[in-house]
Amino acid sequence: MKIYAIVGAGGFGREVAPLVNTMPSVIDQGDFRIIFVVDNPKDQTINGYDVVSRESFLNMEGDKFFNIAIADSKHRQEISEYLISAGITPFTISALNAVNLSHNTIGQGAVLCPFTTITANAKIGDFFHANIYSYVAHDCVIGNFVTFAPNVHCNGRVVIEDHAYIGTGAIIREGSPDRPIVIGEGAVVGMGSVVTKSVAPYTTVFGNPAKPMRTTQP
Repeated sequence: MKIYAIVGAGGFGREVAPLVNTMPSVIDQGDFRIIFVVDNPKDQTINGYDVVSRESFLNMEGDKFFNIAIADSKHRQEISEYLISAGITPFTISALNAVNLSHNTIGQGAVLCPFTTITANAKIGDFFHANIYSYVAHDCVIGNFVTFAPNVHCNGRVVIEDHAYIGTGAIIREGSPDRPIVIGEGAVVGMGSVVTKSVAPYTTVFGNPAKPMRTTQP
């Protein structure tokens, strides 16, 4: 029996769990079970999936895999490091209509929601979240634990560093080979913003064109 755990049963977890039921890499492997893993579970089931604690998951018999459906990237990193150290294998969730075109590399534990597209020669780190209708264009480099909200337009030759968050409907203009647009580590791009130049680490930008609103500590 293979056990596929979705860590987090909030809105995003409930959105992506049904995708696992459609993935050939899962359903072609014989008997499997999909569960939610949460801290201090209050419900036995959510949307037809059993809900268990992290400890219960670790004690289950079978081949165990996990993905993390939690927006907070720091929390995502902490959970991933804990489960990997316990010998649990990350798996990627990808909708059947998510498009991965040509010569892209994608790290472990990604979530590619319906109608997402990754075009060509992009390099994407671990535990990337691409929500519905988002795309990553050619020659982009995306770090670990990066989150795209729905309908993010990340045009070519953009570098997005670890733990950055790109809000719903944001547009990042294309960079150039010698001068890519860089979204710094831990930066936040606000909903609907149009990014025309690089964003410093741990800086929140908003507007059209996007302008700095505040900075935070790492």
